[in-house]
Amino acid sequence: MHATTLIVGGCRSGKSRHALELGDAMMGRSKLFVATCVPQDQEMRERVDRHKEERGSHWQTLEAPLDLPDALSRHGPKADLVVVDCLTLWISNLMLAHAGDAHAIDWHIDQLCAVLNRPPCPMILVTNEVGAGIVPENRLARHFRDWVGRANQRAAAACRQVIWMVAGIAVPIKKADS
Repeated sequence: MHATTLIVGGCRSGKSRHALELGDAMMGRSKLFVATCVPQDQEMRERVDRHKEERGSHWQTLEAPLDLPDALSRHGPKADLVVVDCLTLWISNLMLAHAGDAHAIDWHIDQLCAVLNRPPCPMILVTNEVGAGIVPENRLARHFRDWVGRANQRAAAACRQVIWMVAGIAVPIKKADS
């Protein structure tokens, strides 16, 4: 069975950097970065371009803002490693695409976990911990927090290893052998 790792932490905690460092340290020539971001403004487009440049040419980039499980199933068998960044934006995209349809969002999370339970290659997934702060004041923000929390719990259960990032420090919270 291929290794699956979930890296979780707050904003700017070093999650993406750590995922790429782990990926760069792994053997293999075919490394795939699966991006879930949909840049909505110029600043975000510049950020995406900067991140592509930082990754370097040895990383292929695939954009999968909605159908992440299908992208992993189709492209994973051809890759030596897949890094997904990030589940948090993916959930946001699903909420926008399936407004009010909890079953559709839950179905997508089920499909992701099915891929993680039988990964076609080693995978590293990045996600934000959004539930450590105060209770959001509006309904949409509370639903977002709840969906991300559910997705993170299910992905963490499906992954063999979970790493918590705090101030750039990787803290293993679920080891592959446990």
